[in-house]
Amino acid sequence: MVTTVPQSEIDIPATAAGKSRVELKNVSRGFGEEWDREEVIKNLTFEIKPGDLTCIVGPSGCGKSTIVNLVAGYDTPESGEILLNGSPVRGPGKDRMVVFQETALMPWQTTYDNVVFGPLLRGEGTRAEIDKEARRLLDRVGLGDFKKKYPSQLSGGMQRRAELARALINKPVLLIMDEPFRGLDAMSRPLMQEFFLRLFEENRRTNLFVTSEIEEAIFLADRLIVLSNRPAQVRAVIEIPLPRPRQFHMMSSPEVFEIKRQALEILHEEAMKSFRGQGARGEQVRPQAQP
Repeated sequence: MVTTVPQSEIDIPATAAGKSRVELKNVSRGFGEEWDREEVIKNLTFEIKPGDLTCIVGPSGCGKSTIVNLVAGYDTPESGEILLNGSPVRGPGKDRMVVFQETALMPWQTTYDNVVFGPLLRGEGTRAEIDKEARRLLDRVGLGDFKKKYPSQLSGGMQRRAELARALINKPVLLIMDEPFRGLDAMSRPLMQEFFLRLFEENRRTNLFVTSEIEEAIFLADRLIVLSNRPAQVRAVIEIPLPRPRQFHMMSSPEVFEIKRQALEILHEEAMKSFRGQGARGEQVRPQAQP
């Protein structure tokens, strides 16, 4: 049984810019025909508080990306409901922006053109206003000198920063990150974690961050949601008591060690359930032929 680590907090009104409340209530989603159907999420319930950075971790294949698609409005629950500031999520909207695992920058457009694409397409503001905001964001993410470069001319970390600028220019009330640093090398990943954290701590925009890395989740999050094996349900909600602004040296504290131990214990247990289930179906574990 995992106990919740206490953390003092003050709720931020959902009416504040970028401070939204997200609620998943008994959400279920499965795939496949009736005779070969698999439940991916079943009666999933949790809340993302306004201004919080909430991280989701879970065993591989448990349905984390399915949750991203549901909250973003790309998919619809079969039962239950998803509420954004009290209103049901019915489909995609610019109030929710997603940064995916793989780059989604348009390769035929420059960094600058990728950033301004959304506001220009919707006709939000004058060209001068959009240009000013795009330049401000590009400078903020350290790409002011690279605005005329194409995605193929940027490093992986620079592409991630360009995608952050492209998301933020739309002023979403919820930013959804689907393992955005997964493909980065061992040196770039912690740099991007620190960079992203500085941006978050400046504006406290409500954020749902999906990751497979426990240490990344603990370093970033206000709250850690640990999921079960498929069909995904919430096994634990763990508050992260580290003060902000965060520094990497905090990761060596006894509190972090205990949180990591609790989360890994659950994930190991759920991963073993997955392997046992796959072995029973003959998908993963096969008897070895005797010589």
